[in-house]
Amino acid sequence: MYRINQRLIIRNWQSGDESFLASQANNKMIWNYLLDIFPHPYTYDDACTWIELNQKKDKTETFALVYDGDPIGNIGIMPGADVHRKSVAMGYWLGQEYWGQGIATLAVQWMVSYTFNEFDCNRIWAAVFSNNPASMRVLQKAGFEQEAIFEKSVIKNGEYLNEHIFAILK
Repeated sequence: MYRINQRLIIRNWQSGDESFLASQANNKMIWNYLLDIFPHPYTYDDACTWIELNQKKDKTETFALVYDGDPIGNIGIMPGADVHRKSVAMGYWLGQEYWGQGIATLAVQWMVSYTFNEFDCNRIWAAVFSNNPASMRVLQKAGFEQEAIFEKSVIKNGEYLNEHIFAILK
């Protein structure tokens, strides 16, 4: 468990988080900014599966964002493989009622430090859809720089969107 401030803790997902996770994640506004692999609607069973999956990993790559004692979001990394083995992808989401409060920026800053300390990597990157300027600001505030824009490279809700790639180096 990592205390970020009086109200924000970052910790492993644990049994008992399922209802909070399902409640926060079952929001189309959140899903609009995530890969389609993220379920919508997000059910209690989805939450159980996610928590069980993350409890089985040897090294923690995904964490619950806990605010005032309740899980309100997720942050995680996915280490690269092969020639990308020193590069790590990062993703996060936050319950909609907590947007705009600086929570995501604090979580990303912490995750950058954790990742560079715990994983053998030299680069962390994140992809953001063009319809999510708030997430772009989060990354920039956390020290990431925009590296590229892939024009109309993703399709979400039947709409082609640009994908913005941000990265930070060790």
